[in-house]
Amino acid sequence: MQVQMLGKLRLTLAPPEPEWAHIPLYVTARGLNSSPIPHPNGVFDLDVDFVDHVVSIRTVAGAVERIRLEPRTVADFYAELMRALERAGVPAQINVVPSDVPNGIPFPEDAVHESYDAEWAHRFWRVLVAVDSVLKEHRARFVGKTFPVSFWWGSFDLSYSRFSGRGSEHASVGFWPGDERHRQAAFYAYTVPRPEGIEEAVPGWHTGLGEFVLPYDEVRSAADPRAALLDFAETTYRAGAELAGWPTELVSA
Repeated sequence: MQVQMLGKLRLTLAPPEPEWAHIPLYVTARGLNSSPIPHPNGVFDLDVDFVDHVVSIRTVAGAVERIRLEPRTVADFYAELMRALERAGVPAQINVVPSDVPNGIPFPEDAVHESYDAEWAHRFWRVLVAVDSVLKEHRARFVGKTFPVSFWWGSFDLSYSRFSGRGSEHASVGFWPGDERHRQAAFYAYTVPRPEGIEEAVPGWHTGLGEFVLPYDEVRSAADPRAALLDFAETTYRAGAELAGWPTELVSA
């Protein structure tokens, strides 16, 4: 919920872009960052540090406000975030209803959720760092239009997309910690629109999710985790692209 608040600030203030390109966060060497966000009072950014466990608000005017990441209610963190933005000179209002969460409690009213496990937050970020590097390597092989490797704060997944050059057709691959439908962390891949016969093209199709799934534990325990993830990303991409009839130069990149 704390990270969602930060993402919602970018959603509120950044100019809307196609494919929701104005809303994600990005993996850094210490956590996550918003990239520069425009504001009537000047540009600022939001930085999440999973080493020292602190959120920083940093403005071009030199203001820096920090909020500790620690066990506290969502409502308490929200109130402190709003005060910190005021002190930094970049006040803002956000949609306070959580995204992609069943029966989400508005942030100012959420006195239920108050846990923060620093060790596991750090471990999760280390997974993101490792996955980010491999996805960027796979992205760099493609000669067509791509979306940056991005952290989507609603579903908490890290992914990127390749585009066919024909409208919104794209193939995505990413890492996801799971939810009620799939209680294991996993890598996923899909093609939009879904080509006919994709389910049988390569192993790993998950009927319930409607996409290819590779359990995280299988990659983590592989002799070469990097190669295992690259192979999953490439084989699922090629399967979808070939069935969808993407241009040859993109499929063979």
